[in-house]
Order: sequence, then structure tokens, then C-alpha cells
Amino acid sequence: MERDIRSEVYVIKTTDRRRGVEELLKYFEPGNLSGKNIALKANYNSADPFPASTHIDTLSAIVDALKGRGCSVVMAERSGMGVTGEVLEDMGVIELAKRVGFDVVVLDDVGSSGWVHQAPGGSHWKRGFLFPKIFSEADAIIQTCCLKTHRFGGHITMSLKNSVGMVAAHDPEDGYNYMAELHVSPYQRQMIAEINTAYRPGLVIMDGIQGFSKGGPERGTLIEPHIMVAGRDRVAVDAAGVAVLRIYDTTGEVLRGRVFEQDQIARAAELGLGASGPDEIEIIPINNEAQGICSKIEEKIKEKS
Repeated sequence: MERDIRSEVYVIKTTDRRRGVEELLKYFEPGNLSGKNIALKANYNSADPFPASTHIDTLSAIVDALKGRGCSVVMAERSGMGVTGEVLEDMGVIELAKRVGFDVVVLDDVGSSGWVHQAPGGSHWKRGFLFPKIFSEADAIIQTCCLKTHRFGGHITMSLKNSVGMVAAHDPEDGYNYMAELHVSPYQRQMIAEINTAYRPGLVIMDGIQGFSKGGPERGTLIEPHIMVAGRDRVAVDAAGVAVLRIYDTTGEVLRGRVFEQDQIARAAELGLGASGPDEIEIIPINNEAQGICSKIEEKIKEKS
């Protein structure tokens, strides 16, 4: 997969989500999103409040920015800890969609014709997985994720892990349970990375205004980095996220080894999905207030142990 030699990760220090999104997007105008059909993946695994789920202000700011560029927007989601339609209703997504004008697709309700079978070479998935056509057929995919640890085997849940909510829970043809396979596998974290071979995002925006440094995904130890992060490289964005968690003291699994030895990141790098190491990442503060935490992020990413 072709990509830039250095992956740029932009960081703004803010508690104003709308300002954060608007300022970050200025660095991605060359991507020319204008007028495109955008498929949006947020983080609505459950009906628990941010940072368990995408903050409604972040979603609103992203949609408004895209629509302001003449884009049509569809958000597709599958929840793992709740009934997706009810989660989206409870979190205010359905009301927002009606008010500002974008489509919402509940992936649990998509029939067999709405999926594309993916079987990456060398994958740990026994029979591959099903990926939604709605994402495959979009002009561009925008992803927004949260900053969290994951106590059910994922270790971290950021942009790579957020892609699990794109995969079918069950095969609509024979009922095969893909999520049961994932969650009992000793290769869960590698399988998470392998899902990401199905697509390449146009942009990832991580809302790290708050996060969970322990626990997760739906509850945990609250931290307040007061940052928002953006990049096109999921590996680089997640590496920056791991560095932030380490700054705030996180779980033993996330503290262990180098950042690029984290299983999700290591497998994604091996698959060519992004940066292969810390020397290929550039952390860029876009306001003066972000300089301090950006320096710390760089230090953590480059640490030898």
C-alpha cells in the first residue's frame, strides 16, 4: 500500500470540539473532500457517555464541516454492547441526523447483498469477515474514534479497534458469529488490525479531550488530556494515542514494551497499513498550547522500552 514516507499527526490542545475539528481539517484540504460521498464511522459501541462513545458535539462538527464542503454524508454503525438502533437513538445521533441532514445505516439490519467478503492473505480470521458495501463504495471514509484502553482483550481501542464496528456480527446467510470468533481468539489484537486491510480512511479524528487510561471500553479511569488528534495514518494516530495513555499511567499491557510492539500496532505496521516505526511519524502541534504534550508524545513513541 502506497503512503507518505513520514506520517503526519496533527494535535490541537482544546476543549472546544467544533474549533478542534475546524482547525484540524485545515491541514487536510489537499485531500479534496469537496463534493464527495462520505461514509462516516463513529464510535457507538454502547450508549455510555463520552469518552466511551463519540461525543455528539464532535459528530456534529464533523458532519457540518463535510456538508459545508458540499459532501453527502452517511454514518454506518454496529454496536457491540447494545442494540445499535437504540444506542444511536439514546446518544442523540438519530435526532442530529434528522436536524442537520445526513443518513444513518444500522449495520445489523443490512442483508446479505450489503456485504463484501474479505479474506486477507495470512489472516488469523478462519473464514475471513464481512465488510459493508456502504463503506467500500464511498468516495472517502472518515473515522472518528475515542482514546481508551480495552479490558476485554483488545488492550487499546482507538482507530484500528473502531473498525470492528464495521464488520458484520453474524453472517446473514448462515448465522456464523464473527464476533464470537474474534473475542475468544488468542489472536484477537492481530485480527483487529487485519480488519483494517478492507479500507483506507481519508482521515481519522481522535477526540482525546478526555479518555480512559484503564478499564474501557464503556467505563474506566478518566483522564483529561484536552487534545484532539488527526491524521490519515491509523497506525500513527494509534501510536500517538498509546503515547498519551502512557503519559497518564495506563494498564500493564499498554505500558509493556515499545509503542510499536503493541499487538494491534505491530500487526497493522506489518500489513503496510501505516508507519512501520517511530521514525516515520511526525507529531505536529497546531497551537502553542499543544507543544508540551506533543513533545511528550514524541518521547513516549521513541522510548526503547
